[in-house]
Amino acid sequence: MSDQQTQPRVTQPAGRIFQPVRRLRTSPKGDRRRSRGQHLLICAVLATALAAAIIAGLALGSVRIPPGDVMEILTGRADPSPFRTIVLDVRLPRVLLGAAVGAGLAVIGTVLQALVRNPLADPFLLGVSSGASVGAVGAIVLGGTFGVGSALATTVTIPAAAFAGALVSLVLVYSLARSGGGFATGRLILAGVAVSYILTALTSLILVTADSADHLKEVLYWTLGGLGSARWDMLALPCCALVVGTALLMALARPLDLLLVGEEGATVLGLDTARFRAAVFVFASLLTGVLVAYSGAIGFVGLMVPHAARMLVGAAHRPLLPVVALLGAVFLVVADLAARTVAAPQDIPVGVLTALTGGPFFLWLLRRRTEGVPA
Repeated sequence: MSDQQTQPRVTQPAGRIFQPVRRLRTSPKGDRRRSRGQHLLICAVLATALAAAIIAGLALGSVRIPPGDVMEILTGRADPSPFRTIVLDVRLPRVLLGAAVGAGLAVIGTVLQALVRNPLADPFLLGVSSGASVGAVGAIVLGGTFGVGSALATTVTIPAAAFAGALVSLVLVYSLARSGGGFATGRLILAGVAVSYILTALTSLILVTADSADHLKEVLYWTLGGLGSARWDMLALPCCALVVGTALLMALARPLDLLLVGEEGATVLGLDTARFRAAVFVFASLLTGVLVAYSGAIGFVGLMVPHAARMLVGAAHRPLLPVVALLGAVFLVVADLAARTVAAPQDIPVGVLTALTGGPFFLWLLRRRTEGVPA
C-alpha cells in the first residue's frame, strides 16, 4: 500500500492536530530509530522533571524544608526530625496523588480526543468530571459519610458513585452529539458544556438541600478540585487505576491510531468503530470516576497536556501516552505546589489554578481552529 493510500484526508480543522501520526508510520528505519531515541530522551527528561517537582513539592509550602533534609527523610538516613511528619504523612501522599491524578486525566483527555477526533475534547469539557462530581457529592452528602473517616465510604462508595455519574454524563453527551446515526463532533463540545452546566447546578442543589451544613465548606473545596485531603490509604486505587488503565490503552494504540484516519478509513481497515468507541468511553468513565472521587473536579489538564505532548512526539499513541502521563504528572504536581505557596498559608484549590490557565488556552485553541490554523 502506498503512502498516498494510507495518508488520511484532512477535511476539517479538527484533523490537523493529528497529522504527525503519518510521519511516524511512514518514516524509514533510520528515522524510526532516531524517533525511538528521541522518545526515550524525552521520557528521561520528563521523569527527571517529575522527580524534581516531587522534591520541590515536599520541600516548599507554608513550612520550608531544605531539599537535603527531604532527601535524608525519604532515604531514612535522617535523625528524628520535626519535619518527618510533614514530609512523610502530609506532603508525600498529596504529591503522589497529584502525580497520579495529573497523569490519569492527561491520558484520558488524549484518548477522548482520538475517539471523537476533536482536539477540544476533555473530561471536564465533556461533562465527565461534572458527572463524577454529582455522584461523589451525592454519596458524600446524602450518605453522611464525608469527614467520618469510613474506609468503606472512601474506598468503595464514593468511587462507585463517581463512576456512575461519569458514565451517565458521558452517555448523555455522546447521545446528544449523535446526528442521523452518525457522530457530529461539532456538537460534542456544545453538548458537553450544556450537560456540564446542568450537572454543576445539580451538585449545587444537593449541597444546598443537605440536612447538615457542617461540612459544606469542605465539600465545596472538594468540588473545586483539591488534593489537601490526601492520605496514604487513598493512594492504592487511583495509582492502580492509572497503571492498569495506561497499560491497557497503550495496548489499544493501533485502534486509536486508526480512528485518526477517519470513520470510513478505520472501518475499511477492520475496526468496529461503534463498539470500540463505546467500550473505551466506558473505560474512560471508570478512570475518570476513580480519579475525581479522590481529587475533585480538576479541569483542563486533559485538554492542555495532550497538545503539548503531541508537539514533542507526534500523534501516534504508543509513544504519545507515556509522554502524556509524565507531562500530566509534572503539570499537576507543579500546579498544586503553586496552589499551596502562592497565597500561603492559604491553600487554594488546585482546580482553580488549572481553570485559570486552561480557560485562556481553550480560547486560544478555539481561535486558531476558527481561523483555520493547525493547532
